[in-house]
Amino acid sequence: MNIQDGSSQERGSSNAGNAVSVSTTVSVVVAAIAVLLGFLILRDINRDTSDSAANPAGTTLAPGDSSAPTLPVATTLPTRTGFKILVANASGITGSAGQMSTALQSENFIVTQPINADATIGKQSVTIVYYVAGYEGGAAAVADILGGVQIQPVATPAPVEGGSLGEAQVLVLLGTDLAGKLLPGALPGSTTETTTTTIAG
Repeated sequence: MNIQDGSSQERGSSNAGNAVSVSTTVSVVVAAIAVLLGFLILRDINRDTSDSAANPAGTTLAPGDSSAPTLPVATTLPTRTGFKILVANASGITGSAGQMSTALQSENFIVTQPINADATIGKQSVTIVYYVAGYEGGAAAVADILGGVQIQPVATPAPVEGGSLGEAQVLVLLGTDLAGKLLPGALPGSTTETTTTTIAG
Protein backbone atom coordinates (compact mmCIF):
# COMPACT_ATOMS: atom_id res chain seq x y z
CA MET A 1 0.00 0.00 0.00
CA ASN A 2 2.88 2.32 0.60
CA ILE A 3 4.14 1.63 -2.90
CA GLN A 4 0.91 2.83 -4.45
CA ASP A 5 0.87 5.91 -2.28
CA GLY A 6 4.44 6.74 -3.35
CA SER A 7 3.66 6.43 -7.07
CA SER A 8 0.54 8.60 -6.62
CA GLN A 9 2.65 11.27 -5.01
CA GLU A 10 5.18 11.14 -7.85
CA ARG A 11 2.40 11.51 -10.44
CA GLY A 12 0.88 14.36 -8.46
CA SER A 13 4.15 16.28 -8.31
CA SER A 14 4.79 15.57 -12.02
CA ASN A 15 1.36 16.96 -12.94
CA ALA A 16 1.98 20.00 -10.77
CA GLY A 17 5.33 20.57 -12.54
CA ASN A 18 3.65 20.36 -15.95
CA ALA A 19 0.95 22.78 -14.85
CA VAL A 20 3.62 25.28 -13.69
CA SER A 21 5.55 25.07 -16.97
CA VAL A 22 2.34 25.50 -19.05
CA SER A 23 1.21 28.46 -16.99
CA THR A 24 4.69 30.01 -17.27
CA THR A 25 4.60 29.59 -21.05
CA VAL A 26 1.13 31.11 -21.27
CA SER A 27 2.26 34.03 -19.09
CA VAL A 28 5.26 34.69 -21.34
CA VAL A 29 3.08 34.59 -24.49
CA VAL A 30 0.48 36.94 -22.94
CA ALA A 31 3.23 39.36 -21.85
CA ALA A 32 4.77 39.35 -25.35
CA ILE A 33 1.38 40.10 -26.93
CA ALA A 34 0.78 42.91 -24.44
CA VAL A 35 4.17 44.47 -25.25
CA LEU A 36 3.47 44.22 -28.99
CA LEU A 37 0.04 45.81 -28.62
CA GLY A 38 1.49 48.56 -26.45
CA PHE A 39 4.12 49.28 -29.10
CA LEU A 40 1.50 49.46 -31.87
CA ILE A 41 -0.71 51.79 -29.83
CA LEU A 42 2.20 54.09 -28.97
CA ARG A 43 3.31 54.12 -32.62
CA ASP A 44 -0.16 55.29 -33.69
CA ILE A 45 -0.21 57.94 -30.99
CA ASN A 46 3.23 59.20 -32.03
CA ARG A 47 2.09 59.48 -35.66
CA ASP A 48 -0.41 62.12 -34.61
CA THR A 49 1.55 65.32 -35.20
CA SER A 50 -1.21 67.50 -33.88
CA ASP A 51 -0.57 69.01 -30.46
CA SER A 52 -4.26 69.70 -30.03
CA ALA A 53 -6.50 67.82 -27.64
CA ALA A 54 -10.10 66.82 -28.23
CA ASN A 55 -12.74 68.23 -25.91
CA PRO A 56 -13.74 65.37 -23.57
CA ALA A 57 -17.46 64.58 -23.52
CA GLY A 58 -19.30 66.61 -20.96
CA THR A 59 -16.66 69.34 -20.66
CA THR A 60 -18.00 72.86 -20.96
CA LEU A 61 -15.82 75.82 -21.65
CA ALA A 62 -16.57 79.40 -20.80
CA PRO A 63 -16.71 81.84 -23.72
CA GLY A 64 -13.33 83.48 -24.17
CA ASP A 65 -11.62 80.70 -22.20
CA SER A 66 -8.01 80.71 -23.42
CA SER A 67 -7.63 77.04 -22.50
CA ALA A 68 -10.13 76.02 -25.17
CA PRO A 69 -8.91 72.89 -26.96
CA THR A 70 -8.06 72.95 -30.64
CA LEU A 71 -9.22 70.37 -33.15
CA PRO A 72 -7.67 69.57 -36.53
CA VAL A 73 -9.97 70.20 -39.49
CA ALA A 74 -9.25 68.61 -42.88
CA THR A 75 -9.41 70.92 -45.88
CA THR A 76 -9.37 69.60 -49.43
CA LEU A 77 -6.55 70.90 -51.60
CA PRO A 78 -7.14 72.01 -55.18
CA THR A 79 -7.85 69.16 -57.57
CA ARG A 80 -4.98 67.38 -59.28
CA THR A 81 -7.05 66.00 -62.15
CA GLY A 82 -8.98 67.48 -65.06
CA PHE A 83 -5.88 68.89 -66.73
CA LYS A 84 -2.57 67.63 -68.09
CA ILE A 85 0.90 68.92 -67.29
CA LEU A 86 3.86 69.24 -69.64
CA VAL A 87 7.32 69.63 -68.08
CA ALA A 88 9.85 71.41 -70.29
CA ASN A 89 13.52 71.38 -69.35
CA ALA A 90 14.91 74.92 -69.27
CA SER A 91 17.59 74.07 -66.70
CA GLY A 92 20.20 72.59 -69.00
CA ILE A 93 20.42 69.57 -66.66
CA THR A 94 19.87 66.41 -68.71
CA GLY A 95 17.01 64.22 -67.51
CA SER A 96 15.62 66.72 -65.00
CA ALA A 97 12.30 67.17 -66.87
CA GLY A 98 11.77 63.40 -66.79
CA GLN A 99 12.52 63.30 -63.05
CA MET A 100 10.10 66.15 -62.40
CA SER A 101 7.41 64.45 -64.51
CA THR A 102 7.79 61.27 -62.47
CA ALA A 103 7.65 63.22 -59.19
CA LEU A 104 4.45 65.01 -60.28
CA GLN A 105 2.88 61.70 -61.36
CA SER A 106 3.64 60.28 -57.91
CA GLU A 107 1.57 63.17 -56.49
CA ASN A 108 -1.42 62.08 -58.64
CA PHE A 109 -1.04 64.66 -61.41
CA ILE A 110 -1.58 63.67 -65.05
CA VAL A 111 1.68 64.38 -66.88
CA THR A 112 2.50 64.13 -70.59
CA GLN A 113 5.86 63.20 -72.09
CA PRO A 114 8.53 65.77 -71.03
CA ILE A 115 10.33 67.89 -73.63
CA ASN A 116 12.93 70.64 -73.79
CA ALA A 117 12.24 74.34 -73.60
CA ASP A 118 12.66 76.37 -76.77
CA ALA A 119 16.34 77.08 -77.39
CA THR A 120 15.66 80.81 -77.78
CA ILE A 121 14.80 81.28 -74.09
CA GLY A 122 18.13 79.91 -72.90
CA LYS A 123 18.93 78.43 -69.51
CA GLN A 124 16.43 79.53 -66.83
CA SER A 125 17.34 79.82 -63.14
CA VAL A 126 13.74 80.05 -61.87
CA THR A 127 10.90 77.57 -62.48
CA ILE A 128 7.63 79.10 -63.75
CA VAL A 129 4.24 77.43 -64.21
CA TYR A 130 2.26 78.56 -67.27
CA TYR A 131 -1.40 77.81 -67.94
CA VAL A 132 -3.90 77.88 -70.78
CA ALA A 133 -6.89 80.19 -70.14
CA GLY A 134 -9.37 78.49 -67.80
CA TYR A 135 -6.76 76.29 -66.06
CA GLU A 136 -5.43 78.78 -63.51
CA GLY A 137 -6.63 76.53 -60.63
CA GLY A 138 -4.66 73.60 -62.00
CA ALA A 139 -1.59 75.80 -62.41
CA ALA A 140 -1.99 76.99 -58.81
CA ALA A 141 -2.11 73.37 -57.56
CA VAL A 142 1.09 72.58 -59.48
CA ALA A 143 2.77 75.78 -58.25
CA ASP A 144 1.89 74.86 -54.66
CA ILE A 145 3.48 71.41 -54.93
CA LEU A 146 6.56 73.08 -56.44
CA GLY A 147 6.88 75.32 -53.39
CA GLY A 148 4.80 78.30 -54.47
CA VAL A 149 6.49 79.21 -57.75
CA GLN A 150 5.09 81.96 -59.98
CA ILE A 151 2.22 81.22 -62.38
CA GLN A 152 1.51 83.04 -65.64
CA PRO A 153 -0.74 82.62 -68.68
CA VAL A 154 1.12 80.86 -71.48
CA ALA A 155 2.05 82.87 -74.55
CA THR A 156 1.46 81.73 -78.13
CA PRO A 157 3.65 80.08 -79.27
CA ALA A 158 4.51 78.30 -76.01
CA PRO A 159 8.19 78.51 -74.93
CA VAL A 160 8.82 74.83 -75.76
CA GLU A 161 10.33 72.96 -78.72
CA GLY A 162 7.76 73.14 -81.50
CA GLY A 163 5.82 75.93 -79.76
CA SER A 164 2.83 73.72 -78.75
CA LEU A 165 1.74 72.22 -75.44
CA GLY A 166 0.06 69.33 -77.24
CA GLU A 167 -2.62 67.85 -74.94
CA ALA A 168 -1.38 69.76 -71.88
CA GLN A 169 -3.07 72.76 -70.29
CA VAL A 170 -0.34 73.49 -67.72
CA LEU A 171 3.35 73.95 -68.51
CA VAL A 172 6.16 73.65 -65.97
CA LEU A 173 9.15 75.51 -67.39
CA LEU A 174 11.78 73.82 -65.21
CA GLY A 175 14.63 76.06 -64.10
CA THR A 176 17.83 75.22 -62.24
CA ASP A 177 16.17 76.03 -58.88
CA LEU A 178 14.12 72.80 -58.93
CA ALA A 179 15.95 70.63 -61.46
CA GLY A 180 16.88 67.27 -59.94
CA LYS A 181 15.33 68.17 -56.57
CA LEU A 182 12.41 66.84 -54.53
CA LEU A 183 9.05 68.55 -54.69
CA PRO A 184 9.22 71.16 -51.89
CA GLY A 185 5.44 71.34 -51.39
CA ALA A 186 4.74 67.60 -51.45
CA LEU A 187 2.88 66.15 -48.49
CA PRO A 188 3.73 62.49 -47.92
CA GLY A 189 0.84 60.42 -49.25
CA SER A 190 -1.68 63.12 -48.54
CA THR A 191 -4.26 65.03 -50.50
CA THR A 192 -5.47 67.05 -47.54
CA GLU A 193 -3.86 69.55 -45.26
CA THR A 194 -4.70 70.04 -41.62
CA THR A 195 -5.59 73.36 -40.09
CA THR A 196 -6.29 73.97 -36.43
CA THR A 197 -9.55 75.42 -35.19
CA THR A 198 -10.15 76.60 -31.62
CA ILE A 199 -13.50 75.69 -30.13
CA ALA A 200 -15.03 78.07 -27.62
CA GLY A 201 -17.87 76.72 -25.52
